[in-house]
Order: sequence, then structure tokens, then C-alpha cells
Amino acid sequence: MTQPRTRYQEKIIKNYYRNLDAIALQKAMEQVTELYLSEGKKREAVWQRLVGNLEKAGLHPDQVKHLREQDDPALIAEALKKLV
Repeated sequence: MTQPRTRYQEKIIKNYYRNLDAIALQKAMEQVTELYLSEGKKREAVWQRLVGNLEKAGLHPDQVKHLREQDDPALIAEALKKLV
């Protein structure tokens, strides 16, 4: 049986979901840096994580698809700069 959450725990959970887009944006910016430095299989793994974070950050799926096809970290950085 699960125990009820405390007020403190509820507040943490609420704040996490309230700031989910900002968290995703921060992670996406970090992954753009990784994308600059990676190649091969690691680059593909970074892209998998990056696509999810770009969508959570608020980019339209068509725009994410276009960025993925271009495979240019500079374009992604420009798109993220507009969200900040």
C-alpha cells in the first residue's frame, strides 16, 4: 500500500510539471552542445533524446522534423534562441 504524499512532496511534483518546458529547453541546449561534438552512433543517440526535448520545449513537430533532416546544430541553436 502506498503512503500519501506530504505537502512538500506535492509541491515538488507540481513545480516540476509547471516548469517542464523550461527543463526540456535547458536539456535541449545541453544536447545541442553534445551534438556538435558527437558522430556516428553516439550522434544518433543524442538526436533521439534531443527530438523529445525539442517537442517538450514547445517546437512544432514539423519544425523538429525539418531540423532533424538538416542535421545542423547551428539551426537548432537558432530555433532554441527564439524560445528563450
